[in-house]
Amino acid sequence: MTDTSETDETKDWNTRIIEEFRANDGKVGGPFEGASLLLLTTAGARSGKPRISPLMYLADGDRVLVFGSYAGGPRHPAWYHNLRANPRATVEIGTRSYEVTADEVSGAERDELYARQVAVAPGFGEYQAKTDRIIPVVALRPVGGASFDLG
Repeated sequence: MTDTSETDETKDWNTRIIEEFRANDGKVGGPFEGASLLLLTTAGARSGKPRISPLMYLADGDRVLVFGSYAGGPRHPAWYHNLRANPRATVEIGTRSYEVTADEVSGAERDELYARQVAVAPGFGEYQAKTDRIIPVVALRPVGGASFDLG
């Protein structure tokens, strides 16, 4: 079984970002200032408990894309495993919340979308170079015909 637990340092980092995101209508400073950031709430793969992850995203038509970079770490992030176990989740963008379903993107489409993310946020290229695993690209679509308000 893969260990997907977060360190206390990562949890503290995420907690600060989540609090800042919610206090400032979806905007944060520091290394994420000006970045497209969302909060993804998944159900823990084993526990079923809600887990919140701040993630950079890329808008792509009627979906948003998130990237399982884990800063180039050797394992996929916990949120990725959670979505594999249960693809229903909640996304917060700005002050809005959306119920979503998740689908992993693969092959040439994955490669093209990841390259687009690297063009927007070059750190993602560094993350891929640091790891032997292929960083997953996950498409999130609103449930029930809703659409994202990204304005």
